[in-house]
Amino acid sequence: MRELIKFLVRKVPRPVLIKFSFVFGKIMSVFYIGNKVECTVCSKHYRKFLPYGNLGQDNRLCPSCLSLERHRLLWFYLQEKTNFFTDKLDVLHIAPEQPFYKRFEKLENLNYITADLESPIAKVKMDIREMPFDDNTFDVLLCNHVLEHIDDELKATKEIYRVLKPGGWAILQVPLDYSLETTYEDQSITDPKEREKHFGQYDHLRVYGNDYALRLEKSGLKVTADNFVQSFDKIEIEKYRFDKSEKIYFCEKDISMYE
Repeated sequence: MRELIKFLVRKVPRPVLIKFSFVFGKIMSVFYIGNKVECTVCSKHYRKFLPYGNLGQDNRLCPSCLSLERHRLLWFYLQEKTNFFTDKLDVLHIAPEQPFYKRFEKLENLNYITADLESPIAKVKMDIREMPFDDNTFDVLLCNHVLEHIDDELKATKEIYRVLKPGGWAILQVPLDYSLETTYEDQSITDPKEREKHFGQYDHLRVYGNDYALRLEKSGLKVTADNFVQSFDKIEIEKYRFDKSEKIYFCEKDISMYE
């Protein structure tokens, strides 16, 4: 199974994976019946989760809703620390994640828009560096595991700042290596195999380090690196299969600057 997952992630184009991954997950779920792990998004239980990633790491992907560690943690975060499920909000979801988008579409409190350059499940086709939206349009913006693919990161984050309303907030997660003090990037590396070797994936342009929040703040956003996962005990972290090192990057467009 691990070798199959590794092959699919490495070789199959992402739009194709998105289209067929739910069918694959449903088929595989019958082999993972059990009660050792629980998905926070769909509330399903399994003996363990499916492997996932370039290396086929074990116990990561929910067979039912296709959540990974970051999705399961973010679901709780949105419930417990934001107004996402309660207030009337204009929401832009860039590169909409499969565990989330149908659930978010059903929330009556949200005016919910999905957007992406290539994703077949996004309704608006756009480049994050040049968004087709007016200034101060959205209360909330979700954009996870996107910026590592973008050459002009600052242009993208300035666009995120621009389309947020004053007082609005965004969550901008990326793969992050906390052993690195500063982000590692080298624009001269263009070969996909070399990019995978240096950055962990063929279409990644950098490996983010502990300076990630500072890089985001160059756009004007106020960034809080929330160590939310530490509010769970060891048993819960293992049950939900969280990444115990992941922080939530909560980014605000400061309303005081517009008063």
